[in-house]
Amino acid sequence: MNYDLIVVGSGPGGYVAAIRASQLGMKVGVVEKAELGGVCLNWGCIPTKALLRSAEVYHNFNKAKEYGVSVEGQVKPDFEAMVNRSRKVANGMSKGIQYLFKKNKIDHLQGAGKLVKKNTVEVTDQEDNQTNYTANHIILATGARSKELPNLKQDGEKIIGYRKAMTLPKQPKSMIVVGSGAIGSEFADFYNAIGTEVTLVEVLPRVVPIEDEEVSKQLARSFKKKGIKVMTEASIESVDTSGDLCKATIKTKKGEETKEAEIVLSAVGITSNLENLGIEEMGIETENDKVKVDEFYRTNVEGVYAIGDIIQGPALAHVASAEGIACVEKIAGENPDPLDYKNMPSCTYTFPEIASVGMTEQAAKDAGYEIKVGKFPFTASGKASAAGENEGFVKLIFDGKYGELLGGHLIGAHVTEMVSELVVGKKIEATGHEFIKSVHPHPTMSEAIMEAAAAAYDEVIHI
Repeated sequence: MNYDLIVVGSGPGGYVAAIRASQLGMKVGVVEKAELGGVCLNWGCIPTKALLRSAEVYHNFNKAKEYGVSVEGQVKPDFEAMVNRSRKVANGMSKGIQYLFKKNKIDHLQGAGKLVKKNTVEVTDQEDNQTNYTANHIILATGARSKELPNLKQDGEKIIGYRKAMTLPKQPKSMIVVGSGAIGSEFADFYNAIGTEVTLVEVLPRVVPIEDEEVSKQLARSFKKKGIKVMTEASIESVDTSGDLCKATIKTKKGEETKEAEIVLSAVGITSNLENLGIEEMGIETENDKVKVDEFYRTNVEGVYAIGDIIQGPALAHVASAEGIACVEKIAGENPDPLDYKNMPSCTYTFPEIASVGMTEQAAKDAGYEIKVGKFPFTASGKASAAGENEGFVKLIFDGKYGELLGGHLIGAHVTEMVSELVVGKKIEATGHEFIKSVHPHPTMSEAIMEAAAAAYDEVIHI
């Protein structure tokens, strides 16, 4: 065998799995036809956060007077410079993966990978040269791409996906964003912040529909306050791109209406990258665009595994990384616990940010729990008021019988940095009183977690 392990795909699932396998003594090769780090690092998580940070800086300059700061002259966004900075950040991170591969003696097998027979991956490079590599174990970690709807075909010019939205040659004056999940909401917020007229279209009754209902309502209020036109229970029927502007026909509860914009951004979900992997030829079982695996990511074909966006579960970078680590530790003979998918944090980097873990209030009720709910608004937080960012709240749901944390839902400034406390608490089955009696530093945003727990038990001090 050439390798102990070959990983096909170098995203946050693939490269993390490769590094952990190397730490455990395996000889590892990673097949990647594009940039190391995959979509997340190069075209997703990292560059979008760089763009959002640029928008936040611009936003803060516009609010400077509120903080007693005088800014002379006109402050305006430089869209091209924002995009260039975003690409620079992503490129630097990709080079960091190259360094980690070198440090951990991992081979980068450049090209497209395909399973051709047992324990064998065929790698085709840019010149169509083909080389076969063998390994005892092969992990598929090829990720996903922007989903296309039949009536919303992406042309890369007027109807675009998230990747093109990060590298447009110029800032559009107007944009229709279709889909209000994390990707759609983040881009809607970014473009609105720098002056683009944004319409956000969501087919379901509320924005960020997988979040707790109160969080959805808060974000919708925030978006509308900023001037984003939010259309829920609405669907794009067709888009006419023949003129200078896109003419979108939108079906609503009141009937059809036409909306014009320079750009239509489709953010309606993702499609797994399963094509040309040899999956069908190898007899690997799939279901609903996903590879079927067991709790340690083994497929039905011995020696072949799958992780990340190509299997069922949350399509999140940190989930893929955790899956990769659990998978290779099991291969190496370690004794990892199966991942607890009920304790996976989710973050949306709008402004205000959203972070959540566990059950929503409605899900807990539907599951039959008697619950205690505590909510603490950032308007009552000294740190949030001092920062001038007191929009949002922390909401915690506890099992009324045993006191265990069932779910946490946060919306506000920097809450994505706060949710990990809840993940750890849920992992160790912390109760509401343990959160209340754990002294939190003052003044901090994270005090709101303690206060929300106290509110659930009628012990809250500051509201």
